[in-house]
Amino acid sequence: MVELRLVQGSLLKKVLEAMKDLVNDANFECSAIGLSVQAMDSSHVSLVSMLLRSEGFERYQCDRNVSMGINLGNMSKMLKCADNDDIITIKAEDCSDSVTFMFESPTQKISDFEMKLMDINCERVGIPDYEYNDIIRMPSAEFAKICKDLAGIGDSVVISVTKQGAKFYTNGDIGAAAIVIRQNTTVYKPEEATIIKVKEAVSLTFAIRFMNSFTKAAPLSDTVTISLSSDLPVEVEYKIGEMGYIKFCLAPKLEEDEN
Repeated sequence: MVELRLVQGSLLKKVLEAMKDLVNDANFECSAIGLSVQAMDSSHVSLVSMLLRSEGFERYQCDRNVSMGINLGNMSKMLKCADNDDIITIKAEDCSDSVTFMFESPTQKISDFEMKLMDINCERVGIPDYEYNDIIRMPSAEFAKICKDLAGIGDSVVISVTKQGAKFYTNGDIGAAAIVIRQNTTVYKPEEATIIKVKEAVSLTFAIRFMNSFTKAAPLSDTVTISLSSDLPVEVEYKIGEMGYIKFCLAPKLEEDEN
């Protein structure tokens, strides 16, 4: 049997909003470690990996490893019925073809929503443990604005990192745009700092629509970490407090893709 009680129910809602436009269906894996998802988008260009550790739940019962096949769009509709201050409990019986979401409000109102599970046969693809040369750590809201602004100009974004800073560049039919950020650790709040670590200069091109989609995880964390190396997928990571993380990987565009 699976029973997961999350006091901060809004957190689960934010996780679903961050993933549902990228992935249609996914297996939610429940194990002793926690609740996790690893899935690719339909074009097999990007990958999302999410973990909510067991110790972050008020109650975490998982008698054995369980895989729950879920349509993220349907789950999102269920979770929208919960208020942000509701406690959310996820329940599933052994060998059941459905999962129950229970929402408990501060006014003692209790709502139960039952959703059918899916049989999703897909290979579990994990994010490789790459050694990245260049790391950008910046406010997640600032990264979201950069991606949104550039998405209105072009279809691709070139991310170039040097000792002088990081440059985000796009070129489209209506013109071009370049945004440069530099290291800034003099701010009063650590979450507002921009930290750039460079081992070697890198310049890679990515589809801006995917990067823009990744920024939907910004409400989960004040900061985002962008890891890059030549010829490797970019990794965009948002920490979910001390409870876990959500990571996105995106393959760079090759020259023939750009042409």
